[in-house]
Amino acid sequence: MTTANDRPADHGGLPRSAGILLHPTSLPGPHGTGDLGAAAYRFVDMLQAARQSIWQMMPLGPVGLGNSPYSARSAFAGAPLLISLETLVERGWLASGDLAGPAFPPDMVQFWDAEQFKLDRLRRAFARFEQAAGGDDRAALATFLTHHASWLDDFGLFLALKDVHQQSSWTDWDRPLTLREPDAIATARRHLADDIRFHTWVQWVFFDQWTAVRHYANERGITIVGDIPIFVALDSADVWVHQRLFKMDQHARPTVVAGVPPDAFSATGQRWGNPVYDWERVADEGYRWWLDRFRATLELVDTVRLDHFRGFVAYWEVPAAEETAINGTWVPGPGKALFDALAADQGPIPMIVEDLGVITPDVDALREALAFPGMKVLQFAFGDDAALRVPKGKNPYLPHNFTSDCVVYTGTHDNNTSVGWLASLNDGERASVLHYLGTDGSHIAWDLIRLAHQSVAAVAVAPLQDLLELGGEARMNLPGRTDDNWGWRYSEGMIQPWHVEWLAYLTAATARWQAPEEEAETPAEDIAKTE
Repeated sequence: MTTANDRPADHGGLPRSAGILLHPTSLPGPHGTGDLGAAAYRFVDMLQAARQSIWQMMPLGPVGLGNSPYSARSAFAGAPLLISLETLVERGWLASGDLAGPAFPPDMVQFWDAEQFKLDRLRRAFARFEQAAGGDDRAALATFLTHHASWLDDFGLFLALKDVHQQSSWTDWDRPLTLREPDAIATARRHLADDIRFHTWVQWVFFDQWTAVRHYANERGITIVGDIPIFVALDSADVWVHQRLFKMDQHARPTVVAGVPPDAFSATGQRWGNPVYDWERVADEGYRWWLDRFRATLELVDTVRLDHFRGFVAYWEVPAAEETAINGTWVPGPGKALFDALAADQGPIPMIVEDLGVITPDVDALREALAFPGMKVLQFAFGDDAALRVPKGKNPYLPHNFTSDCVVYTGTHDNNTSVGWLASLNDGERASVLHYLGTDGSHIAWDLIRLAHQSVAAVAVAPLQDLLELGGEARMNLPGRTDDNWGWRYSEGMIQPWHVEWLAYLTAATARWQAPEEEAETPAEDIAKTE
């Protein structure tokens, strides 16, 4: 079978191809969240049948504040929430009766309840592993612990200490632990050895299950695209362990935090609150933490989507005492030096960079110098050119202004669904959209998917919600909202054969999939009947 990876690459190093954006928590499943069990394999099968070459997702780490995958407890670890308990039954570490529990609603992730349910079952499974695991499993665990020791030992201690401190932030622990004084750390390691081993075992289980899903996808011509957020959460093992790499005071409190400045969309900007890197010190250490981070991410995914690329040129730094982002300043980032170090250490890395919003010429210049494909979002194509600071008619998100070195999306995890987006527009904006597309809007999500596929962009990606033509109730995230984000899930039966058939034909018709000679093409008139 010919896959996208077998075909010549367009400018930017990406083959002409297509994919679906879906985080694994949005998969169907019985325990309050999607996981890496049978539904993940069925989703891969669907992607293959629909002639998709890409499964894009958000960071796979253990979620923290606000349940956001962009605010994880570790930039290296995997989320226990995603572990399939059914797979642990198959391994003999749980009994089928252990899976009995509350009837979780199927349409939304139940983050807290699902995590507590799973952690209880994982502790049962760990106890059975310790009692009865075979030699091969014990050897595999030992190899994993050694391979990941650079971050895993400290992460296990971090979680064990959070258990002791009722999940409070490390900045609120006793000062010796907060500042990682050697005697305090050594004592904690001794006293919490069993809990540390449990948390590191959980990571082995996650990596084992995820590796199996990834291999299954790769064998079917599906590339995994995953995220590296530029910033990390304050309450993370990364900041606790590497405090010297961040701008913090002697009490381990951030002196400045990250955000974005006021613009046409927000009079006060956005105060994200993430600690800011001390890039001078990071550079003095040869960017080692960042190199390790990329290497670890590429053990989980095939292609990196680098979030907030403009922050590597210059980022908005806000005094920590400020309640809004108004009084911030632009501060130079590491620029090309970081990426030169990365290339010297690891060679070429398949990378897509998130270059959305108001992008200055120096950001474009760095992206072009590095030959990284950028992003285009069709929902941004019909807004106010003045807000984007571009001449009238030069909106970079309009397909006729594309170059091929980009990835086009109908929308991202931060956008409304296409159906919800169209419904939110005023009459003039709606008329502009419908006129450009030559449509009545009754199938706006499919119209935008078709437009993305027909464009010159190397890669076209649509959220699953758009393939299913779902409304605003299926939105994944509303930036600035602190609750009720990240929870959407689809149910078994929502993806129908006509969804798969329509997407498969469109993908082949727009040269984003090269069919094997022996495979008969589906006639266009048959597909049209499903629209």
